[in-house]
Amino acid sequence: MTAYLIVRATVEGDAREKFDRWYETEHLPDAKAAFGVAVAERGWSAIDPAVHSAIYQFEDLRAAQDMIASDAMKVLVDEFDRAWPTGVTRTREVIEIVQRL
Repeated sequence: MTAYLIVRATVEGDAREKFDRWYETEHLPDAKAAFGVAVAERGWSAIDPAVHSAIYQFEDLRAAQDMIASDAMKVLVDEFDRAWPTGVTRTREVIEIVQRL
């Protein structure tokens, strides 16, 4: 079944606007192309305005796991770290859908 890579970033201080613009114009398009996914989307938490999530839909768990271990992922992580050496922490999670009603 479908799997998702979810990247959750917490943006400190007043960097939200700059982060939002960078993610919109650079990082999300780069990641979508590198991952080869049909769906890449992102948004800000309605509960905590410092929390940004990007969600990438993969065909299945194997495709998501392969991408996590790929050189393309390493390039994207390095790009993120260069753009945001401080002020942004992030986590990644892969979720496999096991039920859909």
